Amino acid sequence: MALLSDKQTTLLIVEDDPGLQSQLRWSFEGFNVVVAGDRQTALAELKKHQPPVVTLDLGLPPDADGASEGLATLEQILGTAPDTQVIVVSGNEDRENAVRAVGLGAYDFYQKPIDAEILRLIVERAHHVYVLEQENRRLSATANSPLTGLIASSPQMLKVCRTVEKVAPTDATTLLLGESGTGKEVIARALHDMSPRAKNRFVAINCAAIPDTLLESELFGYEKGAFTGAAKQTLGKIEYANGGTLFLDEVGDIPMTLQVKLLRFLQERIIERLGGRQEIPVEVRVVCATHQDLTALVKSGQFREDLYYRISEITIRIPPLREREGDALLLARTFLDRYSEQHRRNLKGFAHDAVAAIEAHSWPGNVRELENKMKRAVIMAEGTRLTAEELELSVAADAGELNLNLREVRETAERATVQRALSLFHGNVSQAAEALGVSRPTMYDLMNKYGLKTA
Repeated sequence: MALLSDKQTTLLIVEDDPGLQSQLRWSFEGFNVVVAGDRQTALAELKKHQPPVVTLDLGLPPDADGASEGLATLEQILGTAPDTQVIVVSGNEDRENAVRAVGLGAYDFYQKPIDAEILRLIVERAHHVYVLEQENRRLSATANSPLTGLIASSPQMLKVCRTVEKVAPTDATTLLLGESGTGKEVIARALHDMSPRAKNRFVAINCAAIPDTLLESELFGYEKGAFTGAAKQTLGKIEYANGGTLFLDEVGDIPMTLQVKLLRFLQERIIERLGGRQEIPVEVRVVCATHQDLTALVKSGQFREDLYYRISEITIRIPPLREREGDALLLARTFLDRYSEQHRRNLKGFAHDAVAAIEAHSWPGNVRELENKMKRAVIMAEGTRLTAEELELSVAADAGELNLNLREVRETAERATVQRALSLFHGNVSQAAEALGVSRPTMYDLMNKYGLKTA
């Protein structure tokens, strides 16, 4: 939730009842509360203060008994400041308009009569989502650095990036290990793009996608007449990649009969096309990848031990998405922006249950699963913020339970947010403090308070 220890967060309350205005002012201690009683004043205060959170009563003059003026104000607020989290306040008999407001882009709605403590919790939760989205946008702007095409900010993936930066300029045969969907080909391309071979070809072949009987000719090529249907001389992938990088994906699926020939190529850097006698030198950097446990395959006799050691001069392990702190939400935001633009959808972000579900899901299909869910959700979304239901993700049973102990709620949220900031900035206290809007001494006090340490 919001951290208000050093820097006050502005809250705009749009409410025409003076008594309720006064009550709400006193309820939000620690916030810089700005009040407006009509649409014109609300928009003026919005432009002046740029509040991250707004509470909006739908019954505004001149339609105090209806919702038309409130809904019009909502549309103008979101049109002016689309990142603002708007909490709609409505009467007990006006649930339909409240739901309609959420469809227009409101973060949430709250029905009168107002319980100030509960409303404050909703406001703090909305501000927490706002801070997360701002962090994600800021990180997205630099998410492709240092590796082109890689979207990550977790310490786990930054460690991978540092390894790639060291290995890329060399010609060492590199083995990438990781579950399906973790981005092994993205890392392989980064190794190529950051190497002296970047101006030459990057050639990829999925060894599991080609039948065993055809894989040899795909890799090594063939001469005219080498077999039935070989009407002309054809270069294989290895020869085609000469001077560049050859990426052998799912190398664990190469049959034993072909492993011997591949080993000879890796040792001597020469090939012979099928049906040919000429030895052809090939100068190429080889990167291999697999989701399988090659050491287990070696023990079971399904993979040659000498080939395993030849392809693993350098081994890079790519962690699954569930082990990459903060990356799931960062990737989700990136895919949301990408597919919203592609499908011309006006989507502004995630509902709070979607944020919780994305962070809690184990992502067995890794980045590929997340991308597919985001693409589908963008296409099928009915409102302007994706929900957990639209993402086809379940929310933990206790996610909806409301803890009304303010001290516990604030301390739990504060600790989690400080820990997340330290993770996002790889233990850099200054950067984490800046992102949270607190001073370095305050940041150290918070770390001591919750027993947090940098890496």
